[in-house]
Amino acid sequence: MKKGDKAIDFTLKNSEGNDVTLSNLTKEGKVLLLFFPLAYTGVCTDEMCTMRDNMKLYNSLKANVAAVSVDSFFTLKEFKKANNLNFTLLIDFNKEVSKAYDVLYQDFFGMKGVSKRSAFIINDQMDIEYAEVLEDAGNLPDFKSIQSVLKQ
Repeated sequence: MKKGDKAIDFTLKNSEGNDVTLSNLTKEGKVLLLFFPLAYTGVCTDEMCTMRDNMKLYNSLKANVAAVSVDSFFTLKEFKKANNLNFTLLIDFNKEVSKAYDVLYQDFFGMKGVSKRSAFIINDQMDIEYAEVLEDAGNLPDFKSIQSVLKQ
């Protein structure tokens, strides 16, 4: 998936057990869709806490933030609670959405099918306005570029 592509719609459970559909989220504004490798790892926790700490900015830009991981429902529910995360966490345990967005590692420290750290901005027409897929899980998305695209 790259800038200019049509986003693939999906429905995933959130950490509260409710269905969340991407096309419904885009009706409320642009969606910042983040994929992250694994809850409770250092860089992933830093990334999610950075998002938490900047939600006032993302709310002012009318961006709906949703973060996707292949972790289990139980793990993401506790991860959200432990870090007081104030945005939607989506469970892609079966890896269907990560595969559709082409953001799965073949091998991540011996684990098959872990999401690559990625960021997509999707508008109300389901167009991808920004796409960043990081091969190195130790890097964070370019938050300045993300914010710049959201301001447009």
